[in-house]
Amino acid sequence: MTRKRKKKASKGIANLSDTIIKILRKERNKTFNYKQIAAILNVNDASSRNQIIKKLQLLLSKKEIEEVERGKFKAVVNTEYYKGILDLTAKGSGYVICDDFEDDIYIASNNVNKALNGDEVELYVYKRRKHGKLEGEITTIIKRAKTEYVGVIQLSKNYAFVVVDGNKMYKDIFVPINKTAGAEDGDKVLVSLEDWPEKADSPNGKVLKVLGKPGEHNTEIHAILADYGLPYEFPPEVEEFANNIDTSITEDEIKKRRDMRKVLTFTIDPKDAKDFDDALSFEVLENGNYEIGIHIADVSHYVQEGTILDEEAYERATSVYLVDRVVPMLPEILSNNACSLRPHEEKFTFSAVFELNKKAQVVNEWFGRTVTYSDARFAYEEAQAIIESKTNTIPAEVSLTGESYLADQAVADAVLKMDELAKIMRAKRMSSGAISFDKVEVKFNLDQESNPIGVFFKTSADANKLIEEFMLLANRKVSEFVGKQKPEKTFVYRVHDEPDESKLQALQNVVSKFGYKLNFKDRKSISSSLNGLLSDVSGKKEQNLVDTLAIRTMSKAEYTTHNIGHYGLAFDYYSHFTSPIRRYPDVMAHRLLQQYLDGGKSANEAIYEEKCKHSSSMEYLATKAERDSIKYMQIRFMQDHENEEFVGVISGVTDWGIYVEIIDNKCEGMVRTRDIKDDYYEFDESQFAIIGRESKKMYQLGDEVIVKVKDTDLVKKHLDFNLIGKANA
Repeated sequence: MTRKRKKKASKGIANLSDTIIKILRKERNKTFNYKQIAAILNVNDASSRNQIIKKLQLLLSKKEIEEVERGKFKAVVNTEYYKGILDLTAKGSGYVICDDFEDDIYIASNNVNKALNGDEVELYVYKRRKHGKLEGEITTIIKRAKTEYVGVIQLSKNYAFVVVDGNKMYKDIFVPINKTAGAEDGDKVLVSLEDWPEKADSPNGKVLKVLGKPGEHNTEIHAILADYGLPYEFPPEVEEFANNIDTSITEDEIKKRRDMRKVLTFTIDPKDAKDFDDALSFEVLENGNYEIGIHIADVSHYVQEGTILDEEAYERATSVYLVDRVVPMLPEILSNNACSLRPHEEKFTFSAVFELNKKAQVVNEWFGRTVTYSDARFAYEEAQAIIESKTNTIPAEVSLTGESYLADQAVADAVLKMDELAKIMRAKRMSSGAISFDKVEVKFNLDQESNPIGVFFKTSADANKLIEEFMLLANRKVSEFVGKQKPEKTFVYRVHDEPDESKLQALQNVVSKFGYKLNFKDRKSISSSLNGLLSDVSGKKEQNLVDTLAIRTMSKAEYTTHNIGHYGLAFDYYSHFTSPIRRYPDVMAHRLLQQYLDGGKSANEAIYEEKCKHSSSMEYLATKAERDSIKYMQIRFMQDHENEEFVGVISGVTDWGIYVEIIDNKCEGMVRTRDIKDDYYEFDESQFAIIGRESKKMYQLGDEVIVKVKDTDLVKKHLDFNLIGKANA
């Protein structure tokens, strides 16, 4: 053995006791002899093997390991093991979020042990603390959060590496040259993680798909979907199955349903909508009350359980709304045709029909399958024109046809009466403690090549709120109808827990900088003071910041079979029933409601709880993809404005820089602390600010500043600003 080899071997078994303990703890239910340990350490010389034997005897004498049978050892488990989810930092260290501890457990980079961001892991926790935090070591990866990654491939002659997008992957993925799928150097690819050998520095992978050249529009949109494991096309067999479904309106099927084709019915949707999954019907009864039907596309009639179409819809669980396209849950033959409640067409629907009095109180209710006929289709802007003018005149500037026209008087009267009832219902809901989040949505005007040529803000007008109230009514009453049955029946609820007290306190700390105060005395006062805050900031420069922070204080709404009510809406019972074209939980709600209307027994709770978890998880991924697509489009938009100055609000402060949101277009970017040259700035967490060491100049959360674009990186989705100074300086 050369001196060089000896040096390498001795280095390889440095701190040998700790290394052996790690090996035995990692697979603590297995036994190992000295030869197996030597093989794991990749040493085979006599000197190294003797050292392993000696260390095993030393650990045995210390009772850190036990000899199960002659020459076979395993770790003595004298510590409790815990489970949690790993949240990695960009530096490769991380924290495990663990239910057994109030604080997250710090994991040093050398104790991550090949775990990746989001993985479910097993760990043991040291008794010592580091920087005041509990510290642990990951022993086992229970479940990988993901096995497919998006990145840029770097080709060499005999192998390649994929550099993964984002900063949470601390290793490049090694790809053998025969597993590159024909990718060219610099292509953006989707790669699957195949294995990570014990002694390998990087995981091994295989290219699944070449997405295209970085920076190109379709490449980046497909990369966003691929990164979250979201498909952008249907398998051919699913398309074929959907295309072969009989979508005709047959007399036999009509006889099984309540026929509501003669009742005045219409839809109100966004002007660019292609799928209309809800319609409203309106009739004045002889007693002076109003019968209002909420008619929902009967998706479960076409999507039968156990078919490949149902399996695909379940896997997707939701439609994904990106800035330039919709990735639908159902193939177009259903989503835009058979299940879309288009005007002047008969459709099979699932309905919630209510008799309301003049005080908007529900006097009677009926649920069941129907056949309906839509008499008219309105865009929100057209319905809004009726509400504002109190007439049936639709002006050219909001008309779907581009020309002014007179809407049917009966429909206009129905819209006006339903608006009146919706306002009563909304006021009642707000007085019960519901929270009004009318957050401004950022939308882009796109040209034919999907280039952003303008930004506009979508707000909720009376016509939007009319539809919202009646959809809320249907969702609430359906879940109430099932939830109050005895014996208790399994159902899919949409629940929302109470806000976290510490997050509310953090919100108070922020909004106090703007002169606002919250009252946390009880549930009712929290709701009313949050509503007051949201109303007070409306139209102010800090509105988007405060709206965003207020939403973050809320618990995340989710699907479950265990009803705890919906805090944000102030409902004891709530479900999703009104959008089965784009949400799978609504399909499940339809099926369960029909089962119980038919007198069927309660469904298996465990099966539906699993489906609820999957639906919540897919909703979360879709939301992240949607946000990423907005961020990407914002960066594309700002590429054309590189020499302009903008006024923005400081929306976040960290020890590495400040985030600034431009007031005019809501695009958010970062000013890095190191790029502010007039002083050395330090982060002051207590004041949500960075402060100049010499000048004491402060840039604080909520301050208005002037910035200029420094760098736009479409691939990394980074938008960097240079700070010009304070806006009012």
